[in-house]
Amino acid sequence: MSKIAVLYWSGTGNTQAMAEAVAEGASENGAQVQLFTPSEFGTEGLDAFDAAAFGCPAMGDEVLEESEFAPLFDSIKGQLAGKRIALFGSYGWGDGEWMRTWEADCTAAGAVFAADSVIVNDAPDDDGIAACRALGAALAE
Repeated sequence: MSKIAVLYWSGTGNTQAMAEAVAEGASENGAQVQLFTPSEFGTEGLDAFDAAAFGCPAMGDEVLEESEFAPLFDSIKGQLAGKRIALFGSYGWGDGEWMRTWEADCTAAGAVFAADSVIVNDAPDDDGIAACRALGAALAE
């Protein structure tokens, strides 16, 4: 049984709904899953997991949330080499530039993507929730 961390930040609840769907998809495929917000996760904790999903909405000028999520992510980026990961998040405007930048950052850190990232505009609809469940399932494989 794989052990998966789902770390997310959500301001409006959209990314939280996505995180919960990712966790459900992984759990339904036999993984042991723990959900965390940045304040609940310690930087030493990533090594305790076989894989991790990270969720953050686009903020400001299409960047990761800067006060809680980005500092945590930057502090654990060095632990991503060879780690299976997945990324997800929502946005309200723009074209997904924040996700492309985030993916490039993870690739440079040596992360291994379990599946294509999932982004949704505003609140996730049924298709968005299904895509998040599929992302969790892929991470659990």
